[in-house]
Amino acid sequence: MSVFLEQALKKLAENDKAGRFDNKAAAMKKEVRKALEEFCRQDEEFAQAVVQGGNFVECMQAVAKGVGSSISDLEAYRRAVQFYFPGAEIRWTMTVDLIGAAADPVAPAADTDTKAGIILDFTQFL
Repeated sequence: MSVFLEQALKKLAENDKAGRFDNKAAAMKKEVRKALEEFCRQDEEFAQAVVQGGNFVECMQAVAKGVGSSISDLEAYRRAVQFYFPGAEIRWTMTVDLIGAAADPVAPAADTDTKAGIILDFTQFL
């Protein structure tokens, strides 16, 4: 594990536990933190930005700012990424496994990484 990755994961966890979040931020923080941790694992430079950037409470305040009754996951993750790395964007890929667990009744349903699927590019719908 890289130095920045280790520090970023530790910082996010500590800020999450010690922080005070408003209702909207508290409702989103678990999934946003998981996404940020995954982004840190994907990119060392992003992990460094998390280490050197603001704390997770401030990040979640930025994510929740101006949110009415709802916000999409994609927008919440985008705001969180841009809090630590202004100008950065995220790309979201989803796959559909039409056969699902029926293909292998022994394999857990959540194991979709090794199965073929359909890749949807949301920009095709715009």
